[in-house]
Amino acid sequence: MKSMHIPVLLDETIEGLAIKEGGIYVDCTTNRGGHSIKIAKALKGNGTLICIDLDKDALKEAEKEISSIKNPPTLHFVHSNFRYIQSILKELGISHVDGILADLGLSSQELDESKRGFSFRFDEPLLMTYDAHPTEDMTTAFDIVNYWSESTIADILFGFSDETYRGRIARAIVESREKKQIKTTFELVDIIASAVPVMYRHRKTHFATKTFQALRMAANDELGSINDLIEALPHVLASNGRACIITFHSTEDRIVKQGLRTRIEMLKPITKKAIIPNNEELEKNPRARSAQLRIVERI
Repeated sequence: MKSMHIPVLLDETIEGLAIKEGGIYVDCTTNRGGHSIKIAKALKGNGTLICIDLDKDALKEAEKEISSIKNPPTLHFVHSNFRYIQSILKELGISHVDGILADLGLSSQELDESKRGFSFRFDEPLLMTYDAHPTEDMTTAFDIVNYWSESTIADILFGFSDETYRGRIARAIVESREKKQIKTTFELVDIIASAVPVMYRHRKTHFATKTFQALRMAANDELGSINDLIEALPHVLASNGRACIITFHSTEDRIVKQGLRTRIEMLKPITKKAIIPNNEELEKNPRARSAQLRIVERI
């Protein structure tokens, strides 16, 4: 059965964008269009919506769904990384936009159905690329675990997921690859299990969660992309334009919070604290539990 991705903090995001008819909006992480459809409908046939995503297959699905709504706005679907938002807009002949959304979470389909190794629950090739059709020059999780140094692997486990047993896991990965290449998620899970204490393997949170998170973030240079987006915000947002950024773990949120804070003279926070899902949403979508929404407005 196919997983259905439920957009997180949907109503709060639409309210936060303060969508106006005739405005220009960008969904940096369109995926299959959960947030984009709502934005498109709110534009009521006027204005422009630019949908960006690294997953070409997901973007095609989104295009089909969004284009089929009654009275859609002008639509652009761009297969790219949101870190290039300035050049994307320039190519479209657009200088400024009225709103930007970036939902930094991994969709349910990517977790459950991508066959690219995002989840430790399925035996899949170690890719972890957001691009569904990675080219040879793209870094994959396979490259990281088989060719990066022990110290670098330990560093990303610490920097991207604060993994307590980073040293032990990195050492186990290197020792294992000396015997044979690590090719699948289940092989990696077994290596992690061999490196961590027994009590760590029986916690509520799966013992491989942090390692998989760190590898995914490193393979896609996620923090670099987030930094580039935040740096671009003051240049691409029109006066009173808004940006809504949804994060899902502390490393991401810290980068977003710090990046926005250093630009506070240009980007005014709309809420004092990050917005989190209410109990009703959490009951419907437990995967939303760690989501945080930050909203800023261009001064």
